[in-house]
Amino acid sequence: MMARRRMDAALLVLFLGHLVTALEVPLDLPQPPTITHQSPKDFIIDPRENIIIHCDAKGKPHPSFSWTRNGTHFDTEKDPNVNMRSHSGTLVVDISREKAEHYEGVYQCTARNKHGTAVSNNVVVRQSRSPLWSKERVKPIVVQEGVSLMLPCRPPAGLPPPIIFWMDNNFQRLPQGKRVSQSLNGDLYFSNVRKEDSRNDYICYARFPHTQTIQQKQPITVRVLNLDAINDTVAAFYNDTDLFSEAPVDERRPIFLIPSGSSSSKMVLRGHILEMECIAEGLPTPEILWSKVSGDLPAMRTSFLHYNKTLRIVNVSESDAGDYRCKARNQLGTVHHTIHVAVKAAPYWISGAPRNLVLAPGENGVLTCRASGTPKPSISWAMNGIPIENSPKDLSRKVEDDTIIFTDVQTGSSAVYQCNVSNDYGYLLSNAFVNVLSEPPRVLTEANKVYQVITNSKALIDCSSFGSPIPKITWFKDSRSSTLDGDPYFVHDNGTLEINVAQAQNSGKYTCAARNSLGIYENHVYLEVKEPTRIVKQPEYKVVQRGRSVVFECKVKHDPSLIPTMTWLKDDGELPDDERLIVDSDSLTITDVTENDAGVYTCIMNTTLDNDSASAELTVVERPDPPTDLELTDQKKRSVQLTWTPGDEHNSPTQKFLIQYEDSLHHRGQWHNLTEVPGTKTTVHLKLSPHAHYTFRVLALNAEGFSRPSFPSRMYKTDPAAPDENPTGVRGFGTEHNNLVISWTPLTGFQSNGPGLHYKVMWRQKAVDLDWTSVTVANNSQFVVSGTPTFVPYELKVQAVNDHGAGPEPAIAHGYSGEDLPIAAPENVQAVVLNSTLAEIHWDHVPVNLIRGHLKGYKVYYWRKHSLHKHNPDHMEKDILTFSGNHSHGMLPGLHPFSIYSFNVRVYNGKGEGPVSPTQQFKTPEGVPGPPTSLVVTNPNLDSLTLEWSPPREHNGHITGYTLRYQPVNNSNELGPVEELALTANETSVTLPHLKYSTYYKFYLNAKTVTGAGPAISQEAVTIVDEAVASRQVDIATQGWFIGLMCAIALLILILLIICFIQRNKGGKYPVKEKEDAHTDPEFQPMKDDDCTFGEYSDNEDHKPLKGSRTPSNGTVKRDDSDDSLVDYGDGGDGQFNEDGSFIGQYSGKSASRDTAEGHESSEAPSPINAMNSLNSFV
Repeated sequence: MMARRRMDAALLVLFLGHLVTALEVPLDLPQPPTITHQSPKDFIIDPRENIIIHCDAKGKPHPSFSWTRNGTHFDTEKDPNVNMRSHSGTLVVDISREKAEHYEGVYQCTARNKHGTAVSNNVVVRQSRSPLWSKERVKPIVVQEGVSLMLPCRPPAGLPPPIIFWMDNNFQRLPQGKRVSQSLNGDLYFSNVRKEDSRNDYICYARFPHTQTIQQKQPITVRVLNLDAINDTVAAFYNDTDLFSEAPVDERRPIFLIPSGSSSSKMVLRGHILEMECIAEGLPTPEILWSKVSGDLPAMRTSFLHYNKTLRIVNVSESDAGDYRCKARNQLGTVHHTIHVAVKAAPYWISGAPRNLVLAPGENGVLTCRASGTPKPSISWAMNGIPIENSPKDLSRKVEDDTIIFTDVQTGSSAVYQCNVSNDYGYLLSNAFVNVLSEPPRVLTEANKVYQVITNSKALIDCSSFGSPIPKITWFKDSRSSTLDGDPYFVHDNGTLEINVAQAQNSGKYTCAARNSLGIYENHVYLEVKEPTRIVKQPEYKVVQRGRSVVFECKVKHDPSLIPTMTWLKDDGELPDDERLIVDSDSLTITDVTENDAGVYTCIMNTTLDNDSASAELTVVERPDPPTDLELTDQKKRSVQLTWTPGDEHNSPTQKFLIQYEDSLHHRGQWHNLTEVPGTKTTVHLKLSPHAHYTFRVLALNAEGFSRPSFPSRMYKTDPAAPDENPTGVRGFGTEHNNLVISWTPLTGFQSNGPGLHYKVMWRQKAVDLDWTSVTVANNSQFVVSGTPTFVPYELKVQAVNDHGAGPEPAIAHGYSGEDLPIAAPENVQAVVLNSTLAEIHWDHVPVNLIRGHLKGYKVYYWRKHSLHKHNPDHMEKDILTFSGNHSHGMLPGLHPFSIYSFNVRVYNGKGEGPVSPTQQFKTPEGVPGPPTSLVVTNPNLDSLTLEWSPPREHNGHITGYTLRYQPVNNSNELGPVEELALTANETSVTLPHLKYSTYYKFYLNAKTVTGAGPAISQEAVTIVDEAVASRQVDIATQGWFIGLMCAIALLILILLIICFIQRNKGGKYPVKEKEDAHTDPEFQPMKDDDCTFGEYSDNEDHKPLKGSRTPSNGTVKRDDSDDSLVDYGDGGDGQFNEDGSFIGQYSGKSASRDTAEGHESSEAPSPINAMNSLNSFV
């Protein structure tokens, strides 16, 4: 079955018409006529071409055709110029022998067969007309500058109406904007005229779209003059010129040119385009604003044309009726106009045109002709082109307004019914047949059709069927276990099976069954659900400099059964045919990029079912070219206007222009930045300084950097003048206690504005002197006044003077004469101890007059005199804490507990420190002690050991005792329960009895004062092994019988190996591997040839010392987790004991080789040390 089916892949898209359509009757069955194609109701023809009036229909038998013209029968056979196409009712009129206008009129086509008659719409045939403009003499128009003006177009009436536009003699469109614009009727309006509006070629053109002809009006001459020019020329133009507005024109508030008055009305049909316009005159040019009085404008259907003067609403609906307001405003006022819009409607279908009915004998049915309009339309019915009231009576038919009800229809009652809906604005005519048939079901959808859809998309599987009575459709999938009805399946009324979100499991074979009372018909189709095509790496926006390369990546994932095709576009068009553009399977490379490569690049991945696309923009940039054509205009004493022409931006907008100058009088060869202007400007007004020789240049800046400088402008010289400014940075200070230094930042030669620059320096003591003392100083930057009082305030002024006069009145600056050391110390100095490490110092402010300078702050000198502990010596190192500003207290952090501190306080100014306050003392309370200095383990025994320690280096108080905590550690490094022991202050050692032998311990020791316990010191140690147990284990390993047994086993293994070797040489098969695998006993191990002892094997476990442990020098050992090393205990040279029984060796490392050879098996006897550790370990 699958081999015979034809693959027909179809991308399924859901349309409303796919699910709700008129009933289609197969053409091999009897049926009344149906009009399939007809010309539009309003048919405008080109008089240069033959007239073709379409009328096509289908039916069984095929229908015949006839025509009426202007309501009477049109005998086409008698007119030699008219021909009716075969098997069609389409008329072809040859106009080569007769003018087209002879055939204007109203035509209607009729298609009939024995089952009924269908009629077409009334087709009004009219000839397109493009008449010439009437000849007229157009007088020149002279207007005063600033008045309003309207240039009429008034094109000849054409069919259809022409398209109007204004151009000049060179066929260039005339510029329009807010001030000048074209109205909807084609006239050209000026809100106010300017001198540049003068021209002699204002030409109105009319283009007639059907004939593609253009007619033009005679050119109009407009001359715009000011009032004086009008007076001089009025006599010359008096006889042949229209003259407007002789009075002077001032600025004025807006007045509407169109529409007139304060309100107007407009009617528009539903579904048409509503256009309203408001054009106003005024000076300055008014701005037009639109609003809807009774609601909001429909945002998605509204647009503003002709520079906001026209409001356009498309697809008008009844909701668009109401009042609209346009407002014109400028700086002098506002004017309003209200437009009342009424919406009428030609008839339109509410639920679609009537649909054909196919009924079986005895069935019932309904034809519905439901329409609306404004005003309400009337409805009339006809049967086979004859008004239904004049048709033969039929008891099975009942007409009720817009509905015809059929009851118990019988064979032979087939007919075509016409529904005509009309009002004052149009009509609707629809044909719908009633066909009475008895027909078993058939499925019209192609058999074995394959539908392919993308995962997660909608799948629609057709089962187009026909039968009478109408068949019932049921669907099955694969095994036909049950009908498909319910999520995720939905069966539409027309039989289409819908899967709203198709998944891979929905693929398979589908069967649709159509059945009625006359039979059943089945059809098989197939659905394949494919993976979607997705761009997983999109091209990215690129900015690249000219001459470099760029790569756009476009990586795609798609269904492997679909063949993808990658296409690259540039600006929605094909890629240029250029070898620099290299297209790979998943990328586009552009080498040696040029400016022409800039644009939007789109990669499109297409398959037969879907596609995906992604776009990225390429911007080719470079630094801009330098500006050109520098020109100096509007030259004045202190300013000039600089104009330039920008260079090429190279696709990167100019951000700004930098204007630089060179002053060849003061700094020849040095260019200085003068000002910057936005990149949209090409002119700047420059303020200049006197007494300079200026040359200017301009640089352009974009995102890539500055351009090269432009060529310099010509030189512009300014005359000398008095200084415009005085020195800045004037200040007063003293270098000695009895002087005042007045300093300033001198003017540059450029700032001097002329020759002979010097300074007038003035000063007076603040609040003491009324008069200023002044002195003239040559071009310098400071002056020293001697003999001043110590640190008193002064007022200062420095004025610039040159040969052309003095600068502006200088601002007053303030300063002080020289400082001296303070003469007083802070009083009431005291300390408040907050805790063992922090104290707060307080003092009184030193009076300002005793500081004799600028107060900088206070300094606290403090030092630890000695600790209160008798063993600690005195400490005399001094610390200093500085408190900037006018403070009266400060904190001393980081003090030592249980100590005596001394301190004093001093004030300081810019000159230095003042006298010292009396030295005082304070004590810090006790704190917690430091950790003990040392902790060592001595005399380890089988079940005891001794700890010795030294007192803390920092007592920080009286030691009241020690706390010792200790706990055992097992093989897994887990800590056991903690034991705690309190010790007296005078103890420095302790012996711990009753410990477990061969056990690892961890110890913690800390000291205490009355304040609390200090930090602890830690240590680790292990108790020694029981020598008796160790000795017995060593004896077992050295017994003769044990050694003999081991040798016998080794000899037996050797004999077995020899037998195996002999059998193999004889060609026999001996399953050595299976035997070896069966012997997992560790006794079966190879022996050394020299002493018949077993080879040494070591455990594979890692050494795991206690985390953070240290190995003391007194014989304690590192822990080892292994407990199966008999060789290490018996023969190893590392495991030895001192004479006192302490274990001084460290376990030897275990070889990892046995892991591979033996699979983690061990041939060693357990180590007695590890065995004991295991017994004493904590779980």
